[in-house]
Amino acid sequence: MRAVRKRLSGWGRFPVEEAWVYRPDSLEDVRELLPGGNLTLRGLGRSYGDASLNKDGNVADLTRLDRFLDFDGETGRLTCEGGVSLAEVLEVFVPRGWFLPVTPGTKFVTVAGAIASDVHGKNHHNASSLSRHVESMALLLASGETVLCSRESLPDLFWATAGGMGLTGIIAQATFRLRRIETSFLHYKAVRARDLDHMLETLEQYDPHYDYSVAWIDGLAGGKDLGKGVVLLGSHAPLAELPTQQRRSPLPVLARRRLSVSRPPPFSVVNRMTIRLLNTSYRFTHRPREALVGYDGFFYPLDGVGAWNRLYGSGGFLQHQSVFPLQASRETLVRLLEMVVKSRHASSLVILKKFGPQEGLLSFPMPGYTVAMDFPVYSAPFLALVSAMDELVAQSGGRVYLAKDACLSRERFQAMYPRWKEWLAAKERYDPRGAFTSSMARRLGLAP
Repeated sequence: MRAVRKRLSGWGRFPVEEAWVYRPDSLEDVRELLPGGNLTLRGLGRSYGDASLNKDGNVADLTRLDRFLDFDGETGRLTCEGGVSLAEVLEVFVPRGWFLPVTPGTKFVTVAGAIASDVHGKNHHNASSLSRHVESMALLLASGETVLCSRESLPDLFWATAGGMGLTGIIAQATFRLRRIETSFLHYKAVRARDLDHMLETLEQYDPHYDYSVAWIDGLAGGKDLGKGVVLLGSHAPLAELPTQQRRSPLPVLARRRLSVSRPPPFSVVNRMTIRLLNTSYRFTHRPREALVGYDGFFYPLDGVGAWNRLYGSGGFLQHQSVFPLQASRETLVRLLEMVVKSRHASSLVILKKFGPQEGLLSFPMPGYTVAMDFPVYSAPFLALVSAMDELVAQSGGRVYLAKDACLSRERFQAMYPRWKEWLAAKERYDPRGAFTSSMARRLGLAP
């Protein structure tokens, strides 16, 4: 199989590294790559940092392993290859009355990548992350053997793989359950919050009554307005809620027409002035109201703009997503938001969600609040801000999301993820040569 040397990045376009990229057509092709080791697994490249990079090493692009294999229309149990995208799952199964049990903020991610990141969505407070809904996985190990793992069979491998960032083996197949829906619309509600306390009170008030909740925060607001924003709520709409005309076709695939950024500008168009304009526009367009909305706009607003990451210019951007324990959430949120406001490094997007209980060795969520902030990558002073944010999160007992990370130190990672030794023991059992690796894995001490 021929390799092509390419410059690769994650979705943040920072960092950028060169590697030898293979595109296998089958699992047998993948087996040919295993003896050489030094292999990183890559799907659609939607992790933000260096999780799917391997500087001067080998990268396997697994997007051609994308077949649907089995579906039970009574239970919603789906078996597919790891290279199937969530967009493809929605396109095929929404018209049949099924939806993803958990979805991140983009549908352009593979099933294997979603499991490897143990993705969460706007419903973590009541549905947990994707691993809760995965029944089993067929993994191709570094030895060339394919094994089936689940909660009952090889549970150590199952839990090391869910959230394991693609470092335990290749998720050749996965079986998971979809959730039944009567329509592809959601009952939507927007509530404005005047400050952070009001924001947290609103989430606590409405979370028990809605399937999904997320909050947008004005990242430029400080002082008495710190944490002001909009809480967005949604629940799957039953057929009876639709207008008569829409009941005739209640399950359309509602993907919106996509604009596209053809090439990155020479400099970031995301700056304090444009962010201020965007924040004003967001508050205006998300005024308090209730409505029936399509699922695509609710779950995937940024998917409507192709290659939107190019708007940050050639330097790329970094998303800092962290979570902190419930008892420390308010204090940590205040300190984190104040740190960013005072730094003058404006965040273009600040998103807040509440998490519930979580399993998994390296899974990101914990009971508490998570906040994600997007920043253009500026300079060394900006990276110093990110380091200070990491330290604050670690001191609070929280952690940083590995699927979004590009900067976390090994020492802080080990403090944030207390089960890392348990994960590493499983890694060494099933991949003793360290065949599966990545730039992130080496940075964090998870692979040679």
